[in-house]
Amino acid sequence: MAHETHFEIPADMHAFTEKSVEQARRAFDTFVSAAHGTATAFEGRAAAVRKGSEDLRQRAMAFAEQNVASSFDFAHRLVHARDLPEMISVQSEYVKAQMQVLAEQARELSETASQTARNAAKSHQ
Repeated sequence: MAHETHFEIPADMHAFTEKSVEQARRAFDTFVSAAHGTATAFEGRAAAVRKGSEDLRQRAMAFAEQNVASSFDFAHRLVHARDLPEMISVQSEYVKAQMQVLAEQARELSETASQTARNAAKSHQ
């Protein structure tokens, strides 16, 4: 004959268990909410960085095209120079102009990179 044992959980232990489960659920919900918030902030920063890097890429390509065109123009002018003094003058003008252009391009790229960093930081807030 099987002997049946009836086991009853005391009311205070049952209440304690329910309270512990509820606290664990709230802690988990808080964790999930924070994880979603972090993911959203990261996505915002990533989007800002993507946009900024695309802008940098486009500017760099435009500058490269401009510089190559300038070099071809310089080569054309150099080939058509009538004498050595004109060749020296053409080269001198090219170097002077190109140094100014490169300085301006570097400034623009630096500003774009800084703006990208600022935008990424803003999307974090």
